[in-house]
Amino acid sequence: MQMQGLNMHGSANGSSRGGAATSEPWHVGVLFSRTGFMSVIEETQLRGTLIAIEEINDAGGINGRPIVPIIYDPGSDVRSYGQYAKRLMVENGVYTIFGCYTSASRKAVLPVVERLNGLLWYPTLYEGFEFSPNVLYTGATPNQNSVQLCKMLMEQFGTRFYFVGSDYVYPRESNRVMRELIQGNGGTVVGERYLKLEAERSEFAPVLRDIREVQPDVIFSTVVGESTTFLYQTYHDFGLNPKCLPIASLTTTEAEIRAMGFDVGEGHYTAASYFQGVQTEGNSRFVSRYRERYGEDEPTNMCLEASYFQVNLFARALERTNSLETSLLRNSVMGAEFDAPQGAVSINPLWGHADVWARIGRVNRQGQFDIVYQSPSNVKADPYLVSHG
Repeated sequence: MQMQGLNMHGSANGSSRGGAATSEPWHVGVLFSRTGFMSVIEETQLRGTLIAIEEINDAGGINGRPIVPIIYDPGSDVRSYGQYAKRLMVENGVYTIFGCYTSASRKAVLPVVERLNGLLWYPTLYEGFEFSPNVLYTGATPNQNSVQLCKMLMEQFGTRFYFVGSDYVYPRESNRVMRELIQGNGGTVVGERYLKLEAERSEFAPVLRDIREVQPDVIFSTVVGESTTFLYQTYHDFGLNPKCLPIASLTTTEAEIRAMGFDVGEGHYTAASYFQGVQTEGNSRFVSRYRERYGEDEPTNMCLEASYFQVNLFARALERTNSLETSLLRNSVMGAEFDAPQGAVSINPLWGHADVWARIGRVNRQGQFDIVYQSPSNVKADPYLVSHG
């Protein structure tokens, strides 16, 4: 566990949720794992959060007051996210929380922030079909990634899909959505396998043997965390060819490609709102700052970028409200816009989800994604797939 911004009594100095005249810091909570099997991606989300906070503080803070994060490391343990969220609110007096990657961790925090009236900023793509007045969702939902990916795959590779996922709510629900999209377009799911979140490399060999036997046109992966690298490495070990049978994913980012090896990832596909290769001036500045801070060989990714832009949206709302009261902040951020590295984004006031871009990328030999599809503008959030029912 790591904590910052606590006084000697264990409570947040200046954490008053009101806007009285003061120079005390604005305290916020941060819940991302720096240890355990989810750290490969959550460490980058922490970095995106801290870069945004540093930039805001370097520019004078919010209304003359710096933002100070109180950071806990849940260690990739689902229960710890809920426990630390409660500690942040009850013991530290902090009700604005940036955190969580998996849907399981979000669902562990959800009843806590609802009961204690906190506000969770969740910067990860997810399965949709959820709404809470105590959560702001800044990652993509299925209408912003799955719909576009399914269409491209069926047009270019074929109609027979094989699902491989980690065994928790997000993969199962994402596969339910993808199955409906596939079947609605005349395709079939010819196999479906789930492995535990901590699955070892050897556990993917039986899955790849089955895939080789069934011979699908596409492998759709919702494997997350360190196990992602094991799936792709085992695929590579089996000598399969992504030009004929690609792995397509919503969750495999530049971070996982770096971990598995560029040669292993080459030729596979991911649908995401952001890739490091996005050609915007804002992204060029963002990537440069990130490399200066963390090293020239450190890639950015969609979860890092969402973590970054949501802090900026928060900061603009806080500047207007001059208060950390949950209801005031949420109302202020509804409809708010920000020129993010991915392009212009906004918080959809109907759903409390972000309107983000839809893109599909193919991994190249440098470990980056060549963008093969891009929406003409950001795509309105539709977490319940109302327009695709």
